[in-house]
Amino acid sequence: MNNRIQELRQLRNWSQADLAAHLQVSRQTVNALERGRYDPSLPLAFSIARLFGLPIEQIFQPDQDR
Repeated sequence: MNNRIQELRQLRNWSQADLAAHLQVSRQTVNALERGRYDPSLPLAFSIARLFGLPIEQIFQPDQDR
């Protein structure tokens, strides 16, 4: 799954650790999300969308090859 988490985080001048603290997850989780190595649970995806004030669809997009 593709996402805009890194872009949205950088627009706010947040480090991965800052975002992790806002979401109450580890920095490693944020890193894995940004690199596309981890797809978030539905509750985490909703938390991310709420934090950035965007619909989930504007943050996460399915891979085109699936």
